[in-house]
Amino acid sequence: MKKRISWYSERVQKDVAVTRWGDFGMPLLVFPTAGGDAEEIERFHVVGTLKEYLDAGRIKVYSCDSVAGRAMLAKEGSPQHRMWLMDQFQEFVRRELVPFIRLDCRTEDIGIVAAGASIGAFQALASVCRYPDVFTHALCMSGTYDLLRFLEASPTADFVRASPLHWLPEMRDEDHLAALRGRFVLLASGEGRAEDIGESWRVADALGRRGIPNRVDSWGQDWHHDWPTWRNMLHSYVPEIFPAPAEAGEPKS
Repeated sequence: MKKRISWYSERVQKDVAVTRWGDFGMPLLVFPTAGGDAEEIERFHVVGTLKEYLDAGRIKVYSCDSVAGRAMLAKEGSPQHRMWLMDQFQEFVRRELVPFIRLDCRTEDIGIVAAGASIGAFQALASVCRYPDVFTHALCMSGTYDLLRFLEASPTADFVRASPLHWLPEMRDEDHLAALRGRFVLLASGEGRAEDIGESWRVADALGRRGIPNRVDSWGQDWHHDWPTWRNMLHSYVPEIFPAPAEAGEPKS
């Protein structure tokens, strides 16, 4: 049921680990939090929370090391290097991780749902916005979406490519926008300790202005910026995003 693999990526110039849980079902890529690795979601019982869906063959869950997030937390290299790595990590996801997932699913063109919490929500949003040819939905939980304040530097071209809040308002590629308008972004947030639902509303406004379907769900003041919130969110939204095993086709919006 569980498979772990790693390889050296020339794009990020590091070894990157990837873990998969489940044997059948639609692929769900869960990005870790900023300092997390490919097995973080297992240690924090997210995989266990999804057991019923894994056992039913409804989903296969994938995760990978938070390469760019770790560099940001550790202040690795210069701010410009960290911005470069954010861009290259997203290219790693599209050019290396997506082909691995599709090969593992034995389907060359299967759509993938992206999810994540905190910085992982940023990566889920970026995946759908940047690569709507591959990612069908983003489930963004307690997201932190404007990372420039953590980098303490002027944005580079690498950073702008990696940050939807910075490039989406100026996007003029009508084909890309048309593809995005066929995707769906769900922005879920608590309003308890360390939560800032205003970040989700800012993203919703940016998406809405470009006609991209999205929804903000407030879970209220009893839900904090922590793993119990994200476990419950992910478990709750799987039936909405994914079809039942007996149904065919892409995940539903």
